[in-house]
Amino acid sequence: MLFYYYDWTYLLVLIGAVICIAASGRVNRTFARYSRVASHSGMTGKEAAEQILSRNGIYDVQVIHIPGNLTDHYNPGKKTLGLSDTVYNSTSVAAIGVAAHECGHAVQHATGYVPLAIRGALVPVANIGSMAAWPLILIGLFMNGRTAIFLINLGILLFSAAVLFQLVTLPVEFNASGRAVKVLETSGMLYPDEVGSVKKVLSAAALTYVASAAAMILQLLRLIIIGGRRRND
Repeated sequence: MLFYYYDWTYLLVLIGAVICIAASGRVNRTFARYSRVASHSGMTGKEAAEQILSRNGIYDVQVIHIPGNLTDHYNPGKKTLGLSDTVYNSTSVAAIGVAAHECGHAVQHATGYVPLAIRGALVPVANIGSMAAWPLILIGLFMNGRTAIFLINLGILLFSAAVLFQLVTLPVEFNASGRAVKVLETSGMLYPDEVGSVKKVLSAAALTYVASAAAMILQLLRLIIIGGRRRND
């Protein structure tokens, strides 16, 4: 019988957690630093978002204020662009950069950006996969025969869907940041040195998505190893 509490594969989970914590710490530090740098235009995150949406001919997306810190997001179903406490009314270059990034998602939606559509289609499957994978695998580990192997393999397959969602998220986020930088460079909303600061903020934010994907891949590797051991018993 395997002693899972002392299984070396827990190291994979630990590595993933450390990567995520490091990435989260970096984005928080970078955002905090450039949140103290006011833009020359004095434009708020809300105003920047509205201007970018207008420049792209998007008039059916509402910019709203949501609570929290870095909880900013675009909701394609409700067509709302939520800006957090530290972005909505802030005139910092960090706030304008984050607002521009979220506008990038709205533009993706309006133009039918394929990776965004794929990610949207994967949401229900990924949610089910992340919730059901471990229960199925644990049940399989305490059973014998073909049923046990089936449950373990099904759990791994479902978790793989969650990993796929994380991987598809990467080009979506990178593209949104690219769109944000481009519009800020060409619109004159920020000076070149301010755009450089925005790039640092968005690059740090992008690392959090890379870290999440890496952590999920490490967890999937752990599941595959555990499943392989069980099949060999």
